[in-house]
Amino acid sequence: MAVKFSLFPGKTCANNHPELDNGFRLEGTNGKAVILIHGLTGTPHEMRFIANYLNREGFTVLCPRLANHGKPIHILQRTKWQECHQTVRNSYLDIQGKYTHIYAGGLSMGALLALLLADEFKDIRGVSCLSPTLFYDGWNSPWYRFLLPLGYWTPLKHFFYFKEEPPYGFKNKAMRKRIHEYYHQADLDNLKGVDLYGYPYFPVSLLHQLEKLVQYLSRRLRHIHTPVQIMQAEEDDMTSVRNSQFIYERVRSKQKEMILLQNSYHIITADQERSLVAQKMAEFFS
Repeated sequence: MAVKFSLFPGKTCANNHPELDNGFRLEGTNGKAVILIHGLTGTPHEMRFIANYLNREGFTVLCPRLANHGKPIHILQRTKWQECHQTVRNSYLDIQGKYTHIYAGGLSMGALLALLLADEFKDIRGVSCLSPTLFYDGWNSPWYRFLLPLGYWTPLKHFFYFKEEPPYGFKNKAMRKRIHEYYHQADLDNLKGVDLYGYPYFPVSLLHQLEKLVQYLSRRLRHIHTPVQIMQAEEDDMTSVRNSQFIYERVRSKQKEMILLQNSYHIITADQERSLVAQKMAEFFS
């Protein structure tokens, strides 16, 4: 990841910022609902394939856009993890009591938010954690990630950004090329395509929020008894399999499973084994 410093990121485009939707909802037929949660700096679009698959299986699917995602990056960078959690809670509260079963699934940080939802609402029937992200320790993580905590407790965290670099979480070459064409020319003031591809830059302040979320969730894992499914690529470029093992070993669920994929990187919801991921989720939720 390349590092960039900016005092006024995104403010030059704030007045021309397009209004984005708040996510999407697909009505199902089997009386069951699934809440799908995208990753930090991501977009509901990264969950679209999974959502369509589950909907064809009869599930109603809700995929909310997390708090401040899609807005200028100077707004996004001030977001607290609790705001993202509240987005997910609101989606659940909107459908509570309206379906016979409600499940939750999330990608990357979204997997952590799905677990928190199950910790709070015991009627969640199952959680599917996809590429859960507690530690950025994948093979493509920058060596200087160990220095990040030094900046968390200073104002500098609001002025530094990491720019995504190949392979962008994709083993699929066609998807990687498409993302590269957007990210390569993207700037902190350029939000064109953010609704499809997410943010090309990752504010250091959000990494700090992720760390706070991880600290809170780590204390709650032993209280989770909901059935848990965990899926991750063995070659995950952003987070190692240690992340999945950490969750698997600490939740108290009687029913839990961990599936390791052989032909994907981090974004398993849209990479080469996305059909297998969708199939395993549908089986788990059934």
